[in-house]
Amino acid sequence: MTGSETEQLLRLQTEVLEAVAQGEALPAIGRLLCQRAEQLAPETVCSILLIDEHNTVRALAAPSLPKFYSSAINGLKVGPKAGSCGTAAYRKEEVVVTDIATDPLWDDFRALILPLGLKACWSTPIRNPAGQVVATFAFYFRTARGPSATERNIVDTCAHLCALAIEHERIRDRNFRLAYYDVLTGLPNRGRYNELLSEHISMDQPFGLILLDIDHLKSVNDTIGHAAGDRLIATVGARLSAVHPTLIPCRLGGDEFAIIARGCSSHDMLEHWASMVSDATTGMVEMAGQSFEAHVTMGGAVFGVDGTDADTLSQNADFALYHAKEARRGGYMAFEADLRTEMTRRIALVRQLDQALADNRVEPYYQPIVNLETNEIVGLEALARLRMGGELISVGEFHAALTDPRLACELTGKMLEQVARDMRGWLDAGIDFQHVGVNVTTGDFMRGDLAERIIDIFGRANVPLSHIVLEVNEAVFVGGGDRSVPLAVEALRSRGILVALDDFGTGFASLTHLLSFPVDIIKIDRSFVTKLGVDGPSETVVSGLVDIVRKLGMRIVAEGIEHLEQAEALRRFGCRLGQGYLYSRPVSTRQTTILLDAYAQGRANGDESTSRRRA
Repeated sequence: MTGSETEQLLRLQTEVLEAVAQGEALPAIGRLLCQRAEQLAPETVCSILLIDEHNTVRALAAPSLPKFYSSAINGLKVGPKAGSCGTAAYRKEEVVVTDIATDPLWDDFRALILPLGLKACWSTPIRNPAGQVVATFAFYFRTARGPSATERNIVDTCAHLCALAIEHERIRDRNFRLAYYDVLTGLPNRGRYNELLSEHISMDQPFGLILLDIDHLKSVNDTIGHAAGDRLIATVGARLSAVHPTLIPCRLGGDEFAIIARGCSSHDMLEHWASMVSDATTGMVEMAGQSFEAHVTMGGAVFGVDGTDADTLSQNADFALYHAKEARRGGYMAFEADLRTEMTRRIALVRQLDQALADNRVEPYYQPIVNLETNEIVGLEALARLRMGGELISVGEFHAALTDPRLACELTGKMLEQVARDMRGWLDAGIDFQHVGVNVTTGDFMRGDLAERIIDIFGRANVPLSHIVLEVNEAVFVGGGDRSVPLAVEALRSRGILVALDDFGTGFASLTHLLSFPVDIIKIDRSFVTKLGVDGPSETVVSGLVDIVRKLGMRIVAEGIEHLEQAEALRRFGCRLGQGYLYSRPVSTRQTTILLDAYAQGRANGDESTSRRRA
């Protein structure tokens, strides 16, 4: 090789490496290599083909060949008689065909190439660092011949540079996917979603946004394992990808996904897409011989209608999703203007409750549970009260804030600690009582450590667990649609803790649920009790319920007793326990101690006047 040739190859090498370093796309670098190689070897026509993981030919660069030729070979499989390039990739070695017109390797392709005036072809495989053939570099000749020594030097240099460029592109693609695509589902991740959302907004074209969560992913993780949870996420991702090309699904993290619906200009259109998504994602998922069903809950907003910037649009879709999870689990809800007001109020309540907890402005008030025959106090229900600006506020006014699992758990923790302290004080004073009920929420069960927290708190206070009743609202039992809460409740009962089904009859539960709910006590909601004496059907329901619960071996407590007539009716039906304003409003620890001292079991006088019973 002459000094001039060496200098020319060095210049080629420098030019190509600079293009790679500057981030030029692989097709542009391929064209540059072909053009420079043809300048160095004027009697040749250059072609670079990529070989994909399926051993399929993909045209990369052939600037001097007509487009129809590259299109004709694009997508062909490599093989033992696939021209010079397909055969070189198959054999993993160079292939020199000095006469295309007669060589059997070209039987299926010579009609394509001979009319172009090309009579010979030499192809060299290009390997990656692992030794796999990832491309071929070919010289076509206008005469029937093989390569010269100079042409071999040119191809050696070009093939090496092409291998570097392909590897650089592979690493760049991999890094891009790691940065912008979710590993588990292969969908665009949160970073890429933010870019896509901004791009669609900048185009000022109609689109809709759906945010969705997978229902009960935590239950799958807890009961079957995280591998099953990952399988569920991956399956939902695959199903989302297959819904329709108009939809761009992204995984934001955990069980959260987003879908950009291109061309969507109305809520009716977005609801149509949401219905298709629901149909596509719902269905059984199998893993290791176990099956579980996939469901998603969705909320949607429309660009231009519900927001014109990314933050507003995303927030409004999120408001709709949050509302759907509360009101229509497993379904879809569109954003409405009122949701923003409601969520703003909820956020304010969350902040206020959070601050009250931080300032220790939460304390228990107790409402007595009495024996309706003897008027003795046999138990108590602990109700949280917040001190806000000198006022005592019922936690019911902050119910919306308790949908935040962290706050719900923190409130329960503070209540349990103070109730345990008060119970220890009453036990030390020799005051006899059976139990104290404490309300728990979905958030307490979501943490998965409720039993351990109770055992620790009451163990430190040296209070037997048999004195505790956990009051679980029926919405907590059945609102989630799975068995996680009943299973956790059964585990608590195995530790000796009593469990009450609170507010029975207000919406979710039915008599059939009494056969599957693992509870010891049923608390009849006040809405039934208030109608006693004035509504015949209500009396029939309460009477029948008392009889059924007693036969099931459970205790029953009537809530909301305000009049003697109600108490007398309940006694007549066989209900022995009740609570309500007739006996006492919820009162402070000090006032509760006074009530217990006077009316606890063995101390109360069954003939006391109503005014005294009111305390």
